[in-house]
Amino acid sequence: MIAKLKGLLDETGADWAVIDVSGVGYLVHCSNRTLTALGEQGEAVTVFTDLQVSENDMRLLGFATSAERDWFRLLTQVQGVGSKVALAILSALSAEELQAACANGDAAQVARANGVGPKLAGRIVNELKDKAGALPSAPGGAGMAAAPLVGSTSADAVSALENLGFKPAIAASAVAHAQGELGEDATESELIRAALKRAAG
Repeated sequence: MIAKLKGLLDETGADWAVIDVSGVGYLVHCSNRTLTALGEQGEAVTVFTDLQVSENDMRLLGFATSAERDWFRLLTQVQGVGSKVALAILSALSAEELQAACANGDAAQVARANGVGPKLAGRIVNELKDKAGALPSAPGGAGMAAAPLVGSTSADAVSALENLGFKPAIAASAVAHAQGELGEDATESELIRAALKRAAG
């Protein structure tokens, strides 16, 4: 399966882009957020991809970050959510916003997307609520932090924030950002301070 494309942005349309990889043009369907993140024609780009194959169609979906791709895969597991609806949701909400909406049971946020009614938004939030804390949501793709390891400094920092009343997904996201800013050698107290600023802000 094609997992990633690295090449030049050749052309873009309303919901697609062509990535030129060594002279071969790959058509990838993208959310508005990804299209915006890709930049200008001729620029070097990296796109995380998901290949969807059906009886009469084969399409490559492209994402600016692996977090967006992970959420796309989760969304399309929900009954009633096809690739078009999933891309509409990821156009309306960033991976971080979607994670927070699912963790907090905020169906109204998800319903902001085109073609998503209150009933479907509720189903999405209910089905993905338990998975919201397991996926990274920090921007940046390849450099993103995974869920903190149990017993690690970052896991202890997440636990500390949860004890202060923050939702698990919010705490994990804030600590992941703090770790990205401060580096792997940051102490627990440094992570907590930086994460608290982000979570509270």
